[in-house]
Amino acid sequence: MSETLYPFLRRDALDVRASTVEKAAESLELRRRVLDEQRERLSECAAAMAAAFRAGGRLFTFGNGGSSTDAQSMARLFAARGLPAVSLAEDAALMTALGNDIGFDVVFARQLAALGGPDDMACALSTSGGSVNVLRGLVQAASRQMVTIGFAGCGGGRMAEERLAEYQFTVPSSSVHRVQEAQATLYHVLAELVSADAR
Repeated sequence: MSETLYPFLRRDALDVRASTVEKAAESLELRRRVLDEQRERLSECAAAMAAAFRAGGRLFTFGNGGSSTDAQSMARLFAARGLPAVSLAEDAALMTALGNDIGFDVVFARQLAALGGPDDMACALSTSGGSVNVLRGLVQAASRQMVTIGFAGCGGGRMAEERLAEYQFTVPSSSVHRVQEAQATLYHVLAELVSADAR
């Protein structure tokens, strides 16, 4: 398993060029397949997001680890198009205060309870679809009648099983790298579709 994810740990000689070409081809094929398979859902989600932005809504994104970085990237992508968007993990003081004083499981849910409303959107990014704080964030967002969007990998984990996101995008891969690459493609396409219709 570790050699699949981290080929540089192999003891034998590795053809880096061949490995890079293989991974690039694999990534491209997956992203094309995901876009093709989820085209209709992307259009529906984009329409709902554009309507929310037109009504004065804001986009809140969140995730853990690498998915937190992707959440920040997504928020900045929308903000660069003049649409109000913020990543809930960007405020380190608030995140660590909530984690220390209340518990890490509620760091996103508490922020959405304070900031979110029925015209807003919550987008959760996860490779596993099983992070408790991400799932609780989606539950909180739904309780506040926000548009909920979920990105996950593999089979979608609890996020997909429990249908916690109104618009669920599951990347069919067990590789964290491929999942995050395909998710980035999906939210870039969403940003293009939404920005064309949000004003």
